[in-house]
Amino acid sequence: MAKILVVDDEADLEMLVKQKFRRKIRENTYEFIFARNGEEALQKVHEHPDLDIILSDINMPVMDGLTLLSRLPEANSLLKAIMVSAYGDMQNIRTAMNRGAFDFVCKPVDFDDLDLTMEKTIIHVKQLQETIKAIKENNILKMYVDSNVLNFMTNKEFESSLLKNELLEATVMFIDVCGFTAITEQIPANEVVALLNGIFDKIVKEIIAQGGHVDKFMGDAVMAVFRGEYHLDRAIDVALAVKEQISNLEVALDGDKTYKPQISIGINSGEMVSGNIGSASLRRLDYTVIGDAVNVAQRLQAIAKAGQIIITEEVYLKTTESFKCVQNGEFSLKNKAKPVNTYEVME
Repeated sequence: MAKILVVDDEADLEMLVKQKFRRKIRENTYEFIFARNGEEALQKVHEHPDLDIILSDINMPVMDGLTLLSRLPEANSLLKAIMVSAYGDMQNIRTAMNRGAFDFVCKPVDFDDLDLTMEKTIIHVKQLQETIKAIKENNILKMYVDSNVLNFMTNKEFESSLLKNELLEATVMFIDVCGFTAITEQIPANEVVALLNGIFDKIVKEIIAQGGHVDKFMGDAVMAVFRGEYHLDRAIDVALAVKEQISNLEVALDGDKTYKPQISIGINSGEMVSGNIGSASLRRLDYTVIGDAVNVAQRLQAIAKAGQIIITEEVYLKTTESFKCVQNGEFSLKNKAKPVNTYEVME
């Protein structure tokens, strides 16, 4: 069930929403909470920490929708907002999008369009929630694996559930911090770890923001997987965002030295197997994806130079209307009979 906060000062909107979505309310698909202005909405956000999305008008007394948008991240960072505005109010719409609005609908509201917009937003939020949950659960297991947990893991039903796998369409991205090995020889170990973790933190935040899943850290590289709607586009959006963030980063080292990190990225999309890979007898299993599409993504990262985002021609043809790319030449990749034509994503 999705929990939705509706914020509008029009008294009859609550009744209208309940009428239009009565079937989904009855089937426990949607639950609506109502507020008359941004200030009241913030109070509702604190009272209902399990809210999924907000549907908010822009022009309201006490606190308007744009001010509410700017206050949402500190109240609940996972909440996504759909803004309602007059068709011609482009300035407010642009301001709302710049302040983090996920989408918007125009007045008079087409409730069929609104329903589709809410469904899309809810899917995105649920993906974010699942990713956060998986990361938290993984960290907890790593910190608190004791004899009781190990005894539980010997349960046959649990073991067989771990070994289940599925075939899926997804996008895999490998991000490598270029030249980091050389830095490890110049600064103390504690500073090396802190520096790398700081870079990883910036990368991970962008992955999570687009509903991706951090599959694993491999030395100074990150592997991420994107599933669901527009998984390829979301992965490339992350790659571009990470590239921009890292390009603006400069770290002071001991003495008068500085380190300006760069990253190289390989992205590929296609069919792959998802499951727990490892040794059941050792109780060491890693939930990951495998297959040719994954291998190609890693090899694309290996040929990428510092600052490059490399994709195959097949992926380029899927994204040509959404992203600007340039040819990067043909490369012979391991286990590929013919050279692979590659492209670099520019913007």
